[in-house]
Amino acid sequence: MSSQTPETDLSMERFRLDGMMVACVLYGIYFLLTVQAWIALMGRPRHGGKIAEHRIALLFYVFVTFALGSMSFGASFKYTEMIWIDLRDLPGGPLPLIEHYTEYRINVLALSAAHVQEWFMQALLLHRCFVIWNWSRWVMIPMITLYVTMIGFSIIVLFQASTGASFYKITIQLAYLCIQVGLTVIYTILVTNRLFAMRGRMKQIVTQYDSSTYDAIVLMVIESAALYSVFAIIFIIAFGMHFDGVTTLCFLSIAKIQGIAQLFIIVRVARGRAITREWSARVATMPTDIAFTGTISEMTEGTDTARIGRPEQDALCSDSEKAAEIAASIA
Repeated sequence: MSSQTPETDLSMERFRLDGMMVACVLYGIYFLLTVQAWIALMGRPRHGGKIAEHRIALLFYVFVTFALGSMSFGASFKYTEMIWIDLRDLPGGPLPLIEHYTEYRINVLALSAAHVQEWFMQALLLHRCFVIWNWSRWVMIPMITLYVTMIGFSIIVLFQASTGASFYKITIQLAYLCIQVGLTVIYTILVTNRLFAMRGRMKQIVTQYDSSTYDAIVLMVIESAALYSVFAIIFIIAFGMHFDGVTTLCFLSIAKIQGIAQLFIIVRVARGRAITREWSARVATMPTDIAFTGTISEMTEGTDTARIGRPEQDALCSDSEKAAEIAASIA
């Protein structure tokens, strides 16, 4: 029997249903990684005891972000059920319910929980970046400015959504998404640049220095950021070009993808996979009797101004300690 509904009306419904199915799969992965992260953080770390000092904060982060993500997912799941079951007899069918979903408070709750979850996840990125850059002001000030701007745009989006405005017509959402992705990309560039500079410096001081751990950490950071950034860029393009179906699919999944990306790092570091016993031993036994008359390299200029003019011996000691803690800092 042929359908009397125009084919163009069905595409949005398909994207909504497919997006919810993808979100269910991603939420399952997110749940498993959350459990693994919780178990790994509660257990005794095999290598790198520094993770123990951050255990409470990381447990709090994992719990809060998972609670917010579950709230958002649960509300979206319930509304999907309402679209095709509870409200299926409304005039126009499912399509108006999808296009004007912010008119229902349950969706404003889902959107709000997802945005607050994003605040926490971006805050963790900022903390990682600041630790690796030794809380340098020239890094902190612009990054915090972008973060506060992102929260400001987020609040505007939530306010407009709470008034019943169509999500697909909230133009400030595009600026919010761009800053959100920009923070992740800038974070990745800053962190990888810092780690490469530290690796190069250690190789200059100790010619036989094995930099494989720095390479592994950089790869871990890039993989985590790429997983989220690629999906977010698709979201931005779809929203900007008014591909509402693709926008719906991306919106339902993007928070889970970022949560998964960050949990990958937390689980790996908590289990001691980001740093090996042999590497720790090499760092601990590096010669400290080497003295240089030069000052600290340009790599730290502007970030460690208080150390400029000190012997390079102090810099070597500091870098050895920093390298030993870098995996925990990334987490």
